[in-house]
Amino acid sequence: MTHKTQRLKNAIWGLFVSDALSMPAHWYYKLENLKKGFNGAITGYEDAPHPHPESFMVGMSYQPDVETAKALGRPYDILHEHRRFYNTSYDQLKIETAVRGGEHANAMPELNDRYHYHHGLKKGDNTLGANLVRVLMRSVIRNGEYQQAAFIEDFIDYLTTEGKNNDPYCEIYIRAWFENYARGLPPHACAEQQRNVWSIGSMGGMIRPLLISLVSGSAYQGLGVALEHQQITHRSENIGSALGVLVPLLYDLVNGADATSTLINYAKKIQLIKIRGEELSKTYFEHKGPGNIPKDKMWKIHTEYSDKELDLDELINDYSEEDIIGKLFATACYPEHGVPLLMYQLYKNEFDFRKIIMANANAGGDNVHRGMISGLLAGAANDEIPQNLKEGLT
Repeated sequence: MTHKTQRLKNAIWGLFVSDALSMPAHWYYKLENLKKGFNGAITGYEDAPHPHPESFMVGMSYQPDVETAKALGRPYDILHEHRRFYNTSYDQLKIETAVRGGEHANAMPELNDRYHYHHGLKKGDNTLGANLVRVLMRSVIRNGEYQQAAFIEDFIDYLTTEGKNNDPYCEIYIRAWFENYARGLPPHACAEQQRNVWSIGSMGGMIRPLLISLVSGSAYQGLGVALEHQQITHRSENIGSALGVLVPLLYDLVNGADATSTLINYAKKIQLIKIRGEELSKTYFEHKGPGNIPKDKMWKIHTEYSDKELDLDELINDYSEEDIIGKLFATACYPEHGVPLLMYQLYKNEFDFRKIIMANANAGGDNVHRGMISGLLAGAANDEIPQNLKEGLT
C-alpha cells in the first residue's frame, strides 16, 4: 500500500469515527449541558441520550405535495417510522411544542418530549449524514466511477425505502429536496437555495463533495467535481467558497504535505464573517428565532464578510478557548463559523487525531458535520488511526 493510499484510507476512517463519536452531543450548544450530560466530557462512543435538553427536532416541517407525487409515481415518505417527530402533510404531529428556547429560540416541547436528534442510535452508530457518504462510496464502487445520475437514484432509494435509515434527524436540505421532488422538479434541480432557506448553507453540504473530489487526479479537477456534487443537494455560495479552500487543502494533506504549515497558508484564504458568534445568537434571540428574520437581512447576516483573514497564530495568542468556541465563532452549522473553528482545533491540537476529534465532539453545536470534515482532514494528515476507535464503530 502506498503512503498516499494509506492517508486516503485514514481520511475516510476519520470521517466515520468523528461522526459517531460526536453523535451523542450533537446540537448541545450550552457547554454546561454537555458537561453535565456526559460526566464532564465525551471521552468515547456513547448512545444518544434521552431527553436532549436543547432539542427542537420535534415539530420540524416536512410538507411534500402528496397528490402530485402519487400522480407522478414518485415516493415522498422519507421519514417512515420517524414521522411522529415531524409536522408533515401526511400525518399529524401528536407532541406539543409550546416552549421557546435553545440557542435559536425555536419552538420546542417540554423536556420529557425533547427527543434527541439521533434518538435510538447506539454507541458507535453513524448518523444519516455519514451513511449518505456510504451511499456515495457504494455508488462509485458499483459503477467503477462517479456518476451523478447514479448517485441521485441511490440517494432517492436510500431515503424512501423503509428500514434503510435508522436515524430520525433529517436535515432541512433533504426535506426541502424531497418537497421539490414531490412537486415534479427534475431530480438534478431539486436542491433548495440558501437565499430561500438560510441553513442550506451548512457544514453538512461540504462532506460528500470533499470526499468525492478525491476521485480526480488533481485538486484543480477535484474542486470542479466537488462543486458539481454540491449542487445536487445544496445551492449555497458559502459552501462553494469553503470548498474552494478545503478541497486543495485535503489534496495537499493526502499527498503528504507538512500539515501545520499547509494549514496556516490555507487559513489565510478564509475571510471572517462580520457578524460572529455571540452577536449572531443575540440577533436570533431578538427576533424570537431565525425564522422571523426577513430573508434579505438573513442573507446579509450569513454572507457579509469582513476584510480580515483567518490568522491562526493570532487566535491562539489573543483569545482563550472559551472566547473562541461560541463567542467568537458560533458552533452552529454555518461554514463561515465552522470552518475557522475546525481549522483552529486542527492547529491547536497539532493534527493529533484523537485530540482533534475529542475537542470537536466536546465543542458541541453541529459537532457531527463539522467533525466529519475535521476527521477527514485530520485522518489525511496521519499515518495511523487508533485501532480502538476503528473497532468501536458499528
